[in-house]
Amino acid sequence: MTYVYAFVFVGLLCLIAQVIIDNTCLTFGHVTSMFVVLGAILGFFDVYDKIIELAGAGASLPITSFGNLLYHAGLDGYLQNGILGIFQNMLSTTSAGITATVVFAFIMTLIFKPKD
Repeated sequence: MTYVYAFVFVGLLCLIAQVIIDNTCLTFGHVTSMFVVLGAILGFFDVYDKIIELAGAGASLPITSFGNLLYHAGLDGYLQNGILGIFQNMLSTTSAGITATVVFAFIMTLIFKPKD
């Protein structure tokens, strides 16, 4: 059943994003930023953790999960080291994902050529 919940969750995110893009003047960057903030807000209210329990990896992979991760990393850093800990922990927690994204994007640019 987790597969169904994962499919439905990610499908709803895609549906919402497509509706926003089709009916507004917002760009893909705007929608992506909105989803990161939405993930952080849902993390603040402890809703996103319940969604992850229900949908599994379907909720752990989208960009909303990155916002949730940033929120939890910043909160843990604040509780451990105060204000400076927010930035220390946030960057160390998300650095593996950001680094992997940059490396794989670079590899893809070597393999594929953009069309004119």
